[in-house]
Amino acid sequence: MPRRRVRSRLLPVWCDPELVFRAAYVDATHVVWLDGGADASAGVSIMAAGHGGSELVTADAIAGTVTRRCPPDGAGRTSSRSVFEVLDDGLRDVRLTSEPRADPGAGDDRGVVGWYGWFGYELGAHLDGVATSPAETPDAALMFVDRAIVFDHAARSVRLVWIEDEDEDRRAETDAWAVELATTIERAHGTSVSPFGVPARPAADPPLVRWRHEPEQYAELIAECQAAIVRGDAYQLCLTNRIDVDVHPDPASTYLAMRASSPSHHGGFIRFGDVALLSASPEQFLLVEPDGVVSTKPMKGTRPRSPDPATDRALRSELLASEKERAENLMIVDLMRNDLGRIAELGSVSVPSLLEVEEYAHVHQLVSTVRARIAPPTTALDVVRAAFPAGSMTGAPKHSAMSILHDLERGPRGVYSGAFGRVGLDGSADLAMVIRSIVLTPAGASIGTGGGITALSDADEEIEETRVKARALLAVLGAASSGDE
Repeated sequence: MPRRRVRSRLLPVWCDPELVFRAAYVDATHVVWLDGGADASAGVSIMAAGHGGSELVTADAIAGTVTRRCPPDGAGRTSSRSVFEVLDDGLRDVRLTSEPRADPGAGDDRGVVGWYGWFGYELGAHLDGVATSPAETPDAALMFVDRAIVFDHAARSVRLVWIEDEDEDRRAETDAWAVELATTIERAHGTSVSPFGVPARPAADPPLVRWRHEPEQYAELIAECQAAIVRGDAYQLCLTNRIDVDVHPDPASTYLAMRASSPSHHGGFIRFGDVALLSASPEQFLLVEPDGVVSTKPMKGTRPRSPDPATDRALRSELLASEKERAENLMIVDLMRNDLGRIAELGSVSVPSLLEVEEYAHVHQLVSTVRARIAPPTTALDVVRAAFPAGSMTGAPKHSAMSILHDLERGPRGVYSGAFGRVGLDGSADLAMVIRSIVLTPAGASIGTGGGITALSDADEEIEETRVKARALLAVLGAASSGDE
């Protein structure tokens, strides 16, 4: 097997990621963009597109199969294996030279190359032995990225990162890629195009919007959740709803509109052929550092934002003081401590941040942080397998909650309430929750929304929370939220 190394090239100019996306990838059919946000001043954004040598892995949890193919039109090879085994093989198959660093001055970029994509909710439920409904989207879809653009928002720098092979023909191909892309980025840097998209205006003839559960039915499901809690079958249940919108918009322009109206530090655009995930997620699911430190930031508790500063402060204070919201968050913190405890070094699980309010364009969120340390041979994929799906999207106890929700929700969640991001060659992983997201398929657009139900939940407030979470996304699609018509 040929030995390879990770190379990088620091470009002489800073260029806004949106300008680069427009110039290089707006029409790409297989593309990933882990987006640090339109107004980011810290962190990184990473962008990459598939090419003739790329590999795309998709999973069907119910069939227990994994399909591997080269996008866009390569023939698929399907086998009866775990998607985690296949992903692990893909990481181990890349044999790097002993030199861990990229080009001098660029640091270690091995975490940039690796698997990018999503893990769907039904995959997680299947891992936990819970019955699932078949989804229209793959239960997992990840592309191996060996060429990427990295935007460092704090340093205001752009660099190209790629795996260089010993094979001369492949090396010449990647060198040509780097030269061409560097030229494209430098040209984009000199353009006068505004770096921010414009949100879509409501259509004159709004599209058909269908909620899986209308308000009256959703209220009944809330009552059933509370009855299960009274019986002792669960402490909390994350009940979700699905909104289908009869539109077929351009994925790239729709994402640009979304990121302009709903900026977020864990956004993402992932398009694999005719399926696209457009996310303005504010919630980090898992961050696994190369040194084995892992953290998760469960987000439970929501209040809307207000344009009036005094009202907005009052809503923030109300969230922080809410007995129901605090209890909801604490239950998920305990669940995530337990999940990480299964793969952590003894005594390493901690909660460095508890019940803090984070502010976003449309909502206030109550957030906590759970941290632990793992030791070899535990891998980032082992951490994902142990903690997925996230407790903030299931409830507690996890197995019982998912079983109850499967019976109540009466349909798949699909990509929604799963996780998306990357798993790198250096043992790292950075995954966000699939919330505040739009999924586009040949059938149209779908949005998931929901909230944690406890014994203290008020049905009217829970229904309004689902509307608040979906409102900005529906507006991007030219549609109106239930109750806004």
